[in-house]
Amino acid sequence: MLTRALIVVLAILNLGVALWWMLRGEPAPAPPPPTTGVAQLQLLPATASAPTGASIASTPAAALDDVTPAPVPPPAAAPAQVPTQTPTAESPAATAVAPAPVAAPPAPAPAVAQAPAPVPAAPAQCVSLGPFTDRAAAQAAQAKAGGTLRGARLREVADAGATRYRVVLPAAASREDAQATVKRIVAAGLSDYYIIANGEETNAIALGQYRNREGAERRMAALSAAGFNARLIASGGDGSAQWWLDATLAPPADASVARQRSGAAQQRSLDCARVR
Repeated sequence: MLTRALIVVLAILNLGVALWWMLRGEPAPAPPPPTTGVAQLQLLPATASAPTGASIASTPAAALDDVTPAPVPPPAAAPAQVPTQTPTAESPAATAVAPAPVAAPPAPAPAVAQAPAPVPAAPAQCVSLGPFTDRAAAQAAQAKAGGTLRGARLREVADAGATRYRVVLPAAASREDAQATVKRIVAAGLSDYYIIANGEETNAIALGQYRNREGAERRMAALSAAGFNARLIASGGDGSAQWWLDATLAPPADASVARQRSGAAQQRSLDCARVR
């Protein structure tokens, strides 16, 4: 609406200027320039007395002087003045709004230095060194190993001369209870089992027979993790005892270095859960 009103006002102003220019009339023509060198007739006022003959005779040259005034240039026509329009509060000049400043793009955030990913520690290695004939010999070997071992503990094997090792679950109260235990064993993903049907171990569950103790101990560890409390039964041999040194290897030492320092005859890999 404001723009339309401004257009109407400007049209009315232009129409008024055009009418004024048409009705102002022609300017009066300028008088023609006088001829140079020709005497002009001058009228004297009526009240002035006529000059005497002597005066006229004495001033013949003065009457013939050229009194023609210098030509006056014609007045230049004044150029038409177009009324100027003072910008008002409603004019476009007054109502023009300065453009909003363009917001500068945000400065990029400084790159955050990322910490290097931690290097995963190597898994712990545990070893069993032996066998030793008595506790004192095992303690002396531990002292010799020194910093190659940590968290060392002594372990006695009473049936060191055994030739077979059996893993057995205690006898159940009835055949039905033994069968229910077998179902739990199967559900845990274990195999190699049978129910003893007669003898002193009736309704007991045999879970494997091994020639070396390490295999039997691994079987017992798997059963313990599944929630079964099995026991190890050794058979054969003279029943003599041996001592072993169980410990965690201190990096960067390896099992062979620890064995040489301790003076042990054998080294065996060991589950670190048994050392803790």
